[in-house]
Amino acid sequence: MNLIDVTKSFATEDQCLDFLEGMRWPDGVRCPVCGNDKISRVTREAKSKNKRNRIYTCLEKTCKHQFSATAGTVFHNSHLPLTKWFMAIAIVMDAKKGMSALQLKEHLGIGSYRTAWYMVHRIRKAMVELFPTKLSGIVEVDETYIGGKAKRRGVARKPRPKKDMVIGMRERGGRVRFFHVPNLKADTMKKLLDRHIAVETKKIVTDSAIIYDFAMDAQFQKKHESVNHSREWVKPGDIDIHTNTVESAFSLLKRGLIGSFHRVSIKHLHRYLAEFENRFNMRNDANRFEQTVRRMLTIEQMEYKELTADPVQAEPF
Repeated sequence: MNLIDVTKSFATEDQCLDFLEGMRWPDGVRCPVCGNDKISRVTREAKSKNKRNRIYTCLEKTCKHQFSATAGTVFHNSHLPLTKWFMAIAIVMDAKKGMSALQLKEHLGIGSYRTAWYMVHRIRKAMVELFPTKLSGIVEVDETYIGGKAKRRGVARKPRPKKDMVIGMRERGGRVRFFHVPNLKADTMKKLLDRHIAVETKKIVTDSAIIYDFAMDAQFQKKHESVNHSREWVKPGDIDIHTNTVESAFSLLKRGLIGSFHRVSIKHLHRYLAEFENRFNMRNDANRFEQTVRRMLTIEQMEYKELTADPVQAEPF
C-alpha cells in the first residue's frame, strides 16, 4: 500500500481500529489477559489525549480487564491519532532515502519535533528483522565507514572525530544486511559470516583485505574470491568477481544519511541501518505496509527514556 492507498483506506480512527483488530484477533476480539472471548464493547468520544474511542471490557468475573486494540503495542498511550501513525508508516516505508523527523513533523502536522522523532524511531524498531534467514547464492561482503567529518578552521587543528564501521553483505539479485561493528577483528567478522551466510552459498566475494582470510573457516575459504581494488574493480569470468553490488547499497545508505538526515547519532545508527535494510529488502513486496504494522503490534514497547538513555554496546549479530 502506498500513501494514497493508506490515506483512502484509513481516513478515520474507526477504520484504523478495525484494521488493527483484524490483525490482532482474526477470530474475534479476545481479552489479552485471560484470553476470554466474552467481552463487551464501549464506544466513547476521544476528547482527551491517550484515549482511544473504542474500548472493551472482559466479562470474565475474575478478570474484568479493560483494553483496546492498541493496548500493549507500540501505539499504546500515544496521543497521536492512528490515522497519522498509518500515514507515517507509509511515508517511512516508501521514502527511498529516508524521511527525517523534521520533515515528518511538517508533512503530518505533528505538534513538536520531539514527538515526531520518538514516533519515527518506534517505526524503525518495527523494521528490524527479528529472525533473518541466511544469505546464499553469490554473497558480496564489504566494509564502509560512517561519520568522522569535521570542519578544520584556524591554526589549531583538532583531530577528526572517530569513524564508525559498518559491514555490508548482499546477495547478488537479493537481500542486503548492514551491521554496525566496534572493530574489524577476525573474531567479529567470523561471527558475522557464520551467522548470516549459508554453508551452501555458491561464492563469497570480498576485496583484498587480509582480515577475511583469518575470519573464514576452511569451508568458506574454498568459496572465497577477492578483487584487489588497487589494480582492478572487476575480475571477469564465468562469475564476475567484484563488490559493486554491495557498494551500490552502501551508496544508497550514505546518500540517505547525508541528504535526508544530515547528521546521525552513532548511538542510534543501528536503527537507521535496520530502516535502510528493511526498505531495500521489501522494495518489491506489496504487503510491506501490512507487515510493518503487524510487527508494531508484537514488538516490545520502547519508552522515551530508553531511547535517550546511554547506549549499551551489544553484539551486532
